[in-house]
Amino acid sequence: MDDKLFKAINQLAGSNRLFDYLMVSVSQKMRYVFLLIFIFLWFRNKVYRKAVYIAGLGSILTVLAGLLIKPFYYRPRPFVRRMVRLLPPVPPRESSSFPSKHTALAFMAATSIIFYNRLLGSVMYVLSLLTGLSRIWMGQHDPSDIAGSAFLGSFMSLFARLAGMKMIK
Repeated sequence: MDDKLFKAINQLAGSNRLFDYLMVSVSQKMRYVFLLIFIFLWFRNKVYRKAVYIAGLGSILTVLAGLLIKPFYYRPRPFVRRMVRLLPPVPPRESSSFPSKHTALAFMAATSIIFYNRLLGSVMYVLSLLTGLSRIWMGQHDPSDIAGSAFLGSFMSLFARLAGMKMIK
């Protein structure tokens, strides 16, 4: 299933310059879109400032969880195991495919916001899905890496929310 879904998505890479450009841009630039959203929310009001604080805590927890997982669970990237259509920038061959930091952080951000603004959080989830899709399109992650990273980021956001609510009142 993982291989079939990967091939269905990755085979599209290289067939359309515009879509390739869009996918690479989504992969590399979505973090800045989320950062702009957080800056806007920070200055909006106290409730949203709390959401941004929790997202910041969630970011730290998500990155730390990824750093802890990688040494204990190594998974070769798709372009190491098989022929793929690989779009630059290309990560190091020896780096683990799981978790996808891009995807985990995107889902952490979306989950952090959905509790405070359903519409904005939903839009961020769609952007997070596009981020995960772009990582498969570029040949850097398998669909299961993306699904696991989405779960990891969402879970870290919930954990940060529980911890953050006790720290800030």
